Amino acid sequence: MEVKKAFSWTITLMLLLALTIGFEAYSQKKEGVNLPKLIPYQKRFKWGFCDRQKRIVIPCKYDCIELLPDGLARVRLDYKYGIFDLKNGKEVVPCKYDEVGWRFSEGLARVKLEDKWGFIDRSGKKVVPCKYDDVSDFSEGLAGVELEGKWGVIDRSGKEVVPCKYDRVSDFSEGLARVELDRKYGFDGKYGFIDRSGKEVVPCKYDEVGRRFSEGLARVKLEDKWGFIDRSDKEVVPCKYDEVGWRFSEGLAPVKLEDKWGFIDRSGKEVVPCKYDDVGRFSEGLARVKHKGKWGFIDRSGKEVVPCKYDDVGVFSEGLAHVKHKGKWGFIDLSGKVVIPFKYDYGLSLYNYKETGLIHLLWEDPTEALEAEDPCGKGYLDIYGNEYWEEDW
Repeated sequence: MEVKKAFSWTITLMLLLALTIGFEAYSQKKEGVNLPKLIPYQKRFKWGFCDRQKRIVIPCKYDCIELLPDGLARVRLDYKYGIFDLKNGKEVVPCKYDEVGWRFSEGLARVKLEDKWGFIDRSGKKVVPCKYDDVSDFSEGLAGVELEGKWGVIDRSGKEVVPCKYDRVSDFSEGLARVELDRKYGFDGKYGFIDRSGKEVVPCKYDEVGRRFSEGLARVKLEDKWGFIDRSDKEVVPCKYDEVGWRFSEGLAPVKLEDKWGFIDRSGKEVVPCKYDDVGRFSEGLARVKHKGKWGFIDRSGKEVVPCKYDDVGVFSEGLAHVKHKGKWGFIDLSGKVVIPFKYDYGLSLYNYKETGLIHLLWEDPTEALEAEDPCGKGYLDIYGNEYWEEDW
């Protein structure tokens, strides 16, 4: 009998232990998914880092913290910027720069010092000296740089591969970069595209062009009408639209005709009729559309997946979109289900959400940004509604 009782107690304890471990594992999976070990935390307009239980790990001494890709954060202290590594909990680039770019692109980030721009690597080493009036991020191994009012292109070593002779150069995409020539007296010049060698493959003849090629096409404007060209400068979609979206996305592009918006495919065929008051680009299979003053989402066939009932909506990213209902912001998923309640008054950003699992609340009330010492935002929250800021100011 004693042996049977002891065995029974042993089984009971094992079951309880298994349930406890299982519950903890589930909780960890639910609440810790994608969250970094260090999370930005704001306390009385000063920023530091806390752990997932909101225990302060790095004191709240910074004026601003903004999460970047690859486990990094941009930090600001006394109007100077640096880079903080979330993985080792250290400031890898001291707060000494007047400005730091939003990301390390191809391993390099743009930095500004004494009104001049250059590039650093992830260790903080200066790869391109701060000597340019302006720079763009690296893309496809090249970056646009401005010197004495003219733009050219450098490679990752800082070597000039395209002389500074253009009025503007944009990022490279699909092997081409937008350039502008003949800007005079503040008026725009003519636009075209150059290849990586600097050759003008699309002559500077257009009144305006898209910032970059996307899915093999770029938007162009001639005589106040918009269309699309391919990389050889062949007109694929005639310049007949009043306005077009800035690029093709998931095979479709927004177009405007007679004050209404619809969508065309890459051949120029209208797949969603021009019947909406406004639209956005397709992302994750859905595009936002506005009808009779309210916003919703359609799929690629034009079917309304999320009814047009919201005051405002954002673009889907990582399965979520921020939407405004009765003056409050929240989040819905791709099915239209509300996953974060409508409780926030202003400014939600999904930038870098996929990596961090965090959503940036810029400010609950626009007036708070004006009253605060630094308009960096109120703080971060996760998908489960946990808020990483001090509530009582």
